[in-house]
Amino acid sequence: MSTLDHRTRPVEAPPVTPAEPTDAAGSTGARMTGQQKLVLTLLLGAQFMIAVDFSILNVALPVVGEGLGFSLNNLQWVATAFALTAAGFTLLFGRVADLFGRKRLFLGGMALLGASSALGGFATSPEMLLIARVLQGLATAAVTPAGLSLLTTAFKEGPQRDRALGLNGALMSAGFTAGAVLGGLLTDLLSWRWAFFVNVPVAALVLILAPSAITDSRPSGRPRLDVPGAIAVTGGLLALVFGLTQAGAEGWGQPTTLGALAAGAVLLVAFWFIEQRSTSPLVPVGIMKRRTVLWGNITGLIAFVTETSLVFLLTLYLQEVLGYSPLATGLAFGVLGIGTVLGGTLGGRVVGRFGTRTTIVAGGVVQALATLSLVALGNSGGWIWLLLAATFVGGVGNMLMIVGFMITATSGLPDAEQGLATGLATMTQQVGITMGIPIMSAIATARMSSLGDTGPDAVLSGVAVAILVDSALVLLGALLAAVFLAPRRDRDRV
Repeated sequence: MSTLDHRTRPVEAPPVTPAEPTDAAGSTGARMTGQQKLVLTLLLGAQFMIAVDFSILNVALPVVGEGLGFSLNNLQWVATAFALTAAGFTLLFGRVADLFGRKRLFLGGMALLGASSALGGFATSPEMLLIARVLQGLATAAVTPAGLSLLTTAFKEGPQRDRALGLNGALMSAGFTAGAVLGGLLTDLLSWRWAFFVNVPVAALVLILAPSAITDSRPSGRPRLDVPGAIAVTGGLLALVFGLTQAGAEGWGQPTTLGALAAGAVLLVAFWFIEQRSTSPLVPVGIMKRRTVLWGNITGLIAFVTETSLVFLLTLYLQEVLGYSPLATGLAFGVLGIGTVLGGTLGGRVVGRFGTRTTIVAGGVVQALATLSLVALGNSGGWIWLLLAATFVGGVGNMLMIVGFMITATSGLPDAEQGLATGLATMTQQVGITMGIPIMSAIATARMSSLGDTGPDAVLSGVAVAILVDSALVLLGALLAAVFLAPRRDRDRV
């Protein structure tokens, strides 16, 4: 089958319907105005800062624990407190953005992010730091879907939106890598407190420029919020993320882990039934029946699960097998960051030329093969060159999957539902980031337990088994996209 079948039509004639995508890259409609470039810069800058926050403290956690008196067992809560609120409230805030104003929620979230970052930087006790991390998570849950929906409504479907979402995906992924590097540098050169303080001037700059640059769209009628649905989905996501983080810290068989996962599953099932009966549902059931939304988010979930967990596995390899320092480990992942930036930059053009399904499938195959090659890693320093090459190529493939997922999951929907669509996509991202590490950690740990050893050779064996599973999971995502996602030009009819 020729890839030309997935191309969209040129934009020389107006589209038949407002939801039909405009044409491929290279048309005159792809050129952005100066105002659009400013909006894009502000929104992408905010999203990049949010992404940096996910990983900037990872390298500094031991130093934070020493500075504030965290016990080793409780140190995980510095990351967990952030992940819980960021994932738990993102879908709710995505819908709130649709109902009460995306610009208002975006600016409020940025103000909260700046204030909570300052609070974290000045923290004098574990409790004060954890409060700051919870507030940072809430700010992330507000800013990410609101910013994405402002992005998708500022750029109509077609090459402009594809390019904007491609750049957004590239900077988000680069932010995860930059966070690890920046966290190490700030901690070594200044103090772990600067991992918080660095957010404050960026947030202030966005708050100064964004009000006049960004326009908002608001509903014509009085908005209503589905309170029972909001409680069920937020509680379900909180329980699910808590269960996943407990699984990574204490094991999958612990009562707290099983209880939290069971409670999360019950609440999310209840949410589904609540939405079917609600007159003003938080998530209209019909939107989840759209193949683009459903399967786009499933493939996106797999993309985030596999890449974030791979970074974790390779961190184990670099530090426990090759003996790298945390800072050297972060710098080694800079090559992965370059690959993701390249993939995100090219993603919009690839989608415009070949369509979202082909982009996701091709990206998944490239990522899977690059990941599979890492099974060959050995315990000598020379293997770092394989790691660098494979993570670069895999980063390009992963970002093609993510760009394709973002465009698929937010296309063919009216502007009034863009906050919901981006909220769903953001929730997929947050949950995927949270799920990946405990799942792959459990696989690697099980392998090491079967060997009865925790030395470098056992770690290498455990990492290799988990990498093999990771590669197979990426291939599964590519297969699902190939089977269930319609070509781009037909997606509005499914």
